[in-house]
Amino acid sequence: MQCAIRAVALTRKNALLAGHEVGAENWELLASIVAICKLNDVSPAAYIAETLQAILDGYPQSRIEEFMPWNFWKASSPDA
Repeated sequence: MQCAIRAVALTRKNALLAGHEVGAENWELLASIVAICKLNDVSPAAYIAETLQAILDGYPQSRIEEFMPWNFWKASSPDA
């Protein structure tokens, strides 16, 4: 767990060098999503791609909990 915390802290510090406050906030958000996916054994690229596709397809906002990284693996696995 300490390694995960260090990686997030390092990424947060690197985001300070993004050149613009909004860019740094976006970088930190993306880094957080990737870190949470890794902690939940979910491919970050697959998670982001499927989540964005669901938003484009009009996925109901009331069921957004199904797309949280800790629920994503269950919802996207062929066995579910």
